[in-house]
Amino acid sequence: MDYNYPLRDDWSTNEIIAVTSFYSVIEQAYEDGVNCSEVLEAYREFKKIVPSKSEEKTLFREFEQASGYRSYPIVREAQNSEGDKIIKGT
Repeated sequence: MDYNYPLRDDWSTNEIIAVTSFYSVIEQAYEDGVNCSEVLEAYREFKKIVPSKSEEKTLFREFEQASGYRSYPIVREAQNSEGDKIIKGT
């Protein structure tokens, strides 16, 4: 990983940890695959910190520019899946 996660200066340490965990789950989805429940849990925590849809889109775009990984398709697939399905980015 040769990039920095998009974070905000006004976030607390716990908020930074939660958002970083979400980004990590997205990376895992592209690299190895991840259980959809893990994606949904990380996204729920992310949304507690970033409730605004416009800020979410901004952070998703910044993360994609930094990493090459698109967050939205992974979250959407997890939301539309049932059970213990493994989510794998393409």
